[in-house]
Amino acid sequence: MEFKGKKNNRQLRRALCYSTFQRTTEYPSVIVIGAGFSGIAAARALHDASFQVVVLESRDRIGGRVHTDYSFGFPVDLGASWLHGVCKENPLSSVIGRLGLPLYRTSEENSVLYDHDLESFSLFDVNGNQISQDLVSKVGETFESILKETEAIRLESSEDMSIQQAISIVFERRPDLRLEGLAQKVLQWYLCRMEGWFAADADTISLKGWDQEVLLPGGHGLMVRGYLPVINTLAKGLDIRLNHRVTKIVRHYNGVKVTVEDGSAFEADAAIITTPLGVLKSNSIKFEPRLPEWKEEAINDLGVGIENKIILHFEKVFWPNVEFLGVVAETTYECSYFLNLHKATGHSVLVYMPAGQLAREIEKMSDEDASNFAFKQLKRILPNASEPIQYLVSHWGTDRNTLGSYSYDLVGKSHDLYERLRIPVDNLFFAGEATSIDYPGSVHGAYATGLKAADDCRMRVLERYGELDLFQPVMGDGIPISAPLLISRM
Repeated sequence: MEFKGKKNNRQLRRALCYSTFQRTTEYPSVIVIGAGFSGIAAARALHDASFQVVVLESRDRIGGRVHTDYSFGFPVDLGASWLHGVCKENPLSSVIGRLGLPLYRTSEENSVLYDHDLESFSLFDVNGNQISQDLVSKVGETFESILKETEAIRLESSEDMSIQQAISIVFERRPDLRLEGLAQKVLQWYLCRMEGWFAADADTISLKGWDQEVLLPGGHGLMVRGYLPVINTLAKGLDIRLNHRVTKIVRHYNGVKVTVEDGSAFEADAAIITTPLGVLKSNSIKFEPRLPEWKEEAINDLGVGIENKIILHFEKVFWPNVEFLGVVAETTYECSYFLNLHKATGHSVLVYMPAGQLAREIEKMSDEDASNFAFKQLKRILPNASEPIQYLVSHWGTDRNTLGSYSYDLVGKSHDLYERLRIPVDNLFFAGEATSIDYPGSVHGAYATGLKAADDCRMRVLERYGELDLFQPVMGDGIPISAPLLISRM
């Protein structure tokens, strides 16, 4: 929908950024807080619907928890790097397909347990002895049986408990599922990978909520060239203000006023808040009036996990030609996981991916010490490993712009909290992976919530302007048919 007398860019900025805070209500306007995937998706949709949109981003870059780095001379993702659900039902597939970006499929089936197919595993004990694929497969089947037994415990118990506690009860009831020796260590590695999916330790993950996420078909696909080309395309032509850290949001009956760290203020008809859950939990943004109690409870009661990447670039490949290397150990804390990017991209890179408590402890180290720690884990299984020539380290837990990697269900808390976090408050709309009840913790979940928030916001604002057309197609309906995804297993 076009609006008569649409303002040029200079006039638009005057309408959105005020020094005297005198509002102009002739043109629908929205402030989007955060330039991650959900914020850019929302801004793109509203901009294309002829709204006046400004995006306020605290960082000096767009992308949020999507961060493709080029310092090695080729792209590597420090944040999100997979498309979970390589299928036409995935809302991001059409965008990726139209751009012709290749995906490297790491699993044919979408699963919390297996983000890689079993034949691509190469597991070792702490002494560097490789474990037979037959044992790895058998233990995987046992782990599936254990999780199936936890379903009965969930149905029997009125109270929630952690996955760790439920597994302990399974062992009491089914001693035949107990494993010993090397097999027990492999079982700990499977549990370690499950913890990696939620970026949290098993003793904090909810038994009732861990499997409530909707898993799209098609398996998992690694973004070979990184996610940055996707978000750059979506952001093209948008008014994005970098280094604009929001500190205060005031809502009135006829609009919102958003203040940033340097004291500048912006006003509009509505705001879409895509701030990461960890930042909302920190209370670094002041809301006036306060958010309703049910909204604050949703923010407080959802879990935020931490998974980081320590990316090691080597002069040449010295490891097996598998998709990842793993170290099995007595506890999940001691287990390790290395993604082999050479298999997918041709570059001599391994990515160490600690999660939960281990990730928190590694974040206290310097980048050099973190790199040395990861390399030490690698040397346990490959004693002749050569030193890395470059390294990169993420800090999602301590980065003040995120304060966590992504959301998960805490013990004793309802999965409905995601939906409660999404529900608008007057003219404030919320988006982001933590507002996706079906796809939390995923890029496509964040993207879909951005589109949803934009459509809800559009209808609310146009209703106020008397411009709402109930017969107008929902935003996104006009997207052309997608190009096929370029998928390989090389």
